[in-house]
Amino acid sequence: MKHIADGTILNNGIVMPRFGLGTYKAEGEEVAKAVTTALELGYRSIDTAAVYGNENEVGSSIAASGVPRDSLFVTTKVWNTDQGYDETLKAFDVSCKKMGLDIIDLYLIHWPGVDKYKDTWRALERLYAEGRTRAIGVSNFQIHHLEELLKDSEIVPAVNQVELHPRFIQRELHEYCASRGIQIEAWAPLMKGRLQDNERLQGIAAKYGKTVSQVVLRWGLQNEIVIIPKSVTASRIKENSEIFDFELSAEELAAISGLDAGERVGSHPDKVLF
Repeated sequence: MKHIADGTILNNGIVMPRFGLGTYKAEGEEVAKAVTTALELGYRSIDTAAVYGNENEVGSSIAASGVPRDSLFVTTKVWNTDQGYDETLKAFDVSCKKMGLDIIDLYLIHWPGVDKYKDTWRALERLYAEGRTRAIGVSNFQIHHLEELLKDSEIVPAVNQVELHPRFIQRELHEYCASRGIQIEAWAPLMKGRLQDNERLQGIAAKYGKTVSQVVLRWGLQNEIVIIPKSVTASRIKENSEIFDFELSAEELAAISGLDAGERVGSHPDKVLF
């Protein structure tokens, strides 16, 4: 990883940037400015979701940026209440209209829920077959969800976007996905700011003249994780992107992974039922 736009090849052959901007709970002018700033700094991957309520602003900022559409990678997600075959097809159309896009680069099932995700996945497979999305995947799926999905699916998910950071590295899930060609992507890669006071991370950061956040994000990249740190602050968006001029040693990577404590900051997927 030498450049902000460097990517990983997904299981269907398309390239997804390994680094991007998350937009969770960012709305209105705030998210519009964040996306604009990110694109100006060279970000080429933008992650949103129907439930975030900001697809309009994300789309408008992309259109106004002047960045060629084929240079961008846009992800959005179908929300829980829109799961099901017909409902998902309608939800996809709504997201496209809000963002002013004909094609979504990556479309995800936001949460597995209880019993609709197989029907939802059939809708995603149709959208992919029709060329309306370049890749399809899931979010917050545990191993048992993936195994159940794969029993009846025609397409293996390209991506599984999950909570992942040094305090919750999800090693077993990561290894399972890697063995099946599913790219792991991390939401909350900075644990929502809760890693800043860690002395181990502070020591490594001081060695490289970097911040704790930059070290954690670099750890993610070197562990072959796609990362989408969320920020609406221009200086932080810039700081997060300045992680391509240093490399952590194997010992440092192991030390950071050693912080794992199975500690979530988000909900457990088996408890997000609807």
